[in-house]
Amino acid sequence: MIFLQLEEFACLTTERNCLYSLNTGRPARPLMKISVDEIPQSPKEIKFSESVEELNEIYRRSNNRDFGFPSSLEVDLTYYRSGPDIFFSGRFQGMFRGCCARCLENYSFSLNRHFDFVLTPDPAKAERRAEELRRDELGLSYYSSDEINLEPLIAEQVMLALPTRPLCSDKCRGLCANCGANLNGETCACFAPDGDPRMAIFRTLKVGR
Repeated sequence: MIFLQLEEFACLTTERNCLYSLNTGRPARPLMKISVDEIPQSPKEIKFSESVEELNEIYRRSNNRDFGFPSSLEVDLTYYRSGPDIFFSGRFQGMFRGCCARCLENYSFSLNRHFDFVLTPDPAKAERRAEELRRDELGLSYYSSDEINLEPLIAEQVMLALPTRPLCSDKCRGLCANCGANLNGETCACFAPDGDPRMAIFRTLKVGR
């Protein structure tokens, strides 16, 4: 992970994990972590570059070609605490790859999205059921350790920001259902029915005067 700017880094640590990533089989990278005890009550701003490469591996293993992810994202993050709750607000940006759902061509698109989320301490099991409604209403997530690992949190925000259906353009004409030609750049010689085929019977009717 590459840090672009850290005005203060007392509460930021990197920890090199000697284990291997379960998804890629490669040695795990240093993790971007924030010490919970040192999170201030006044907002603190940091800038860093966060890797989301493992999302590519997850998509590959599920045979999903919809999206491809960059090697890293530029992240601006502001965080603070209020009591036991930790508030995050930020923005990420990067170039992504999509596979159009209409014409099946690959295309590139940029994402520059704002996000907000809140982490609250994980309640004891006896209290968890009573906390479920509050968590659902406020969109809270839990933390249960002394450090916050930002990588899965940023990856989650990326997934939430992706379009529901990848399209190279809202005006994409897609593929011909008969010959498979890309109608965005090719002239299709297939017969095109005149109007809606379901209305053909009405076009044969003669209306008397």
